[in-house]
Amino acid sequence: MRVFYLFFLVLISFQSCSTSSNDDMIVKEEKEMEMKEEMQMEEDMSNSNLLSGDFISGAHTTSGKASVNEDNTTLSFLNFKTDEGPLLEIYLATDTSAKEYITLGVIKGVNGNYEYDLPENIDLVKYNHVLVWCVTFSVNFGHAVLK
Repeated sequence: MRVFYLFFLVLISFQSCSTSSNDDMIVKEEKEMEMKEEMQMEEDMSNSNLLSGDFISGAHTTSGKASVNEDNTTLSFLNFKTDEGPLLEIYLATDTSAKEYITLGVIKGVNGNYEYDLPENIDLVKYNHVLVWCVTFSVNFGHAVLK
């Protein structure tokens, strides 16, 4: 009987060890997939984008890269980070004070990679400033100039 219990305990221990290593393997695979997706996005941005710029902090710390695809249909943020705020929107503007702007809508997130659809036939030479704009306080959190 003791041998049976001992065998049972060894079996349970082995099963929990293999489950743990399986879980670790799944987490590792997910991280590798995320890294591959990010590397692919970076490669796509460098190969196919005509316009891009690095975010510069304004009223709040803001970082990352903004770029437009070659068809001028998508604005991408890579490794983007800014602070939370009340009612933040993404603007395409003529300057950093949003005298003339086109809103792309409410910010999709404050930490990560995001994409925004661009309006058809937008003049990106004129609207070359990407702003993280706090509508509530009329404050520029940060911006990137598309070149």
